[in-house]
Amino acid sequence: MRVHVTDLQPGDRLSQDTFTGFGLLVLSKGAVLNEHAVSRLYLHRIEYVEIEPRFSDTLLSPIESDLINPLLRPMYQEAVTGIENIFGKALEEGKVHEEDLKESFQPLVDNFKAERDVVSLLLLLNSQDDYTYQHSVQVGMLSYYIARWLGWDETHSVHAGKAGFLHDIGKCRIPDAILNKPGKLSREEYAEIQNHSKYGYEILENSFNDRVLSLAALQHHERMDGTGYPNRLSGESIHPVSKIVAVADTYSAMISSRVYQEKRDLLVVLKELHRVSFRELDPEVTFTFIRHMIPNFIGKKVELSGGVTGTIVMNHPTDFFHPLIRTGNEFIDLSVDPRYEILQVYL
Repeated sequence: MRVHVTDLQPGDRLSQDTFTGFGLLVLSKGAVLNEHAVSRLYLHRIEYVEIEPRFSDTLLSPIESDLINPLLRPMYQEAVTGIENIFGKALEEGKVHEEDLKESFQPLVDNFKAERDVVSLLLLLNSQDDYTYQHSVQVGMLSYYIARWLGWDETHSVHAGKAGFLHDIGKCRIPDAILNKPGKLSREEYAEIQNHSKYGYEILENSFNDRVLSLAALQHHERMDGTGYPNRLSGESIHPVSKIVAVADTYSAMISSRVYQEKRDLLVVLKELHRVSFRELDPEVTFTFIRHMIPNFIGKKVELSGGVTGTIVMNHPTDFFHPLIRTGNEFIDLSVDPRYEILQVYL
């Protein structure tokens, strides 16, 4: 049976020799896929392998450390700590230092750009702690990926990533009691939350001779139909990098656990992004993001309504959000079977 490397389970055994695209033997038939073996597959960028049939198709615990570069989790946490320190200095000094930005963000880009399974990264690294700081790191990562997927060169992609990384810096001036309030915000509190985009613009204007970073902080809540804030800009009045950060910001916010919101499934959120792209978010940026995210779901285990579990094996060519699911020896085509919907995607 052919599986994606992110779908491998402890004890899986190769049913065929596995070669690189250049014909180099990586692992031989019969090899047991332990931590060392899976690391070799990642090293040689092998995406799919043929394994012997499993005795069961139950939803097993993922072997996270085997399937994702083990250096990425501490690298991610260092970036979270770095952006937290940047927030603290911005509150005290009213500015961001270039060396702090480079030290916190550049290692993240250097290590994460080699990882092609963005969905697994988000599932693995997303947690309920330090929402504001994790969100900044995620938006930086996603902004970088989106720019690359749009065909931007490395320099401009990194620039977009930095803009995403710093987009919420103005929240350093918002009291924690408002940022983390579990209940509904008052009108005054909501107005203060909205001010973070202006605060961010002021801080970054005071920090860098770089209008892109400043405008991304100011405009990431502007919307294509003019319904956003703070200046109700629309269409081409919004900077291209701000449009990228807006998509990354919206997606990260929707999939994250916060005191006032339950975490939502990654695939369900993509469907919601698709809906709002017709009015609020830039359609080219949003469709590019969705088109490149969807293939990452192939091989992922899912929970369907009715308690059914299975594995995504194929995406529908015209209906991204209703893939073909394998459950045991049977298949469920969600594009034609209305009885089921995806409730959760697993690593």
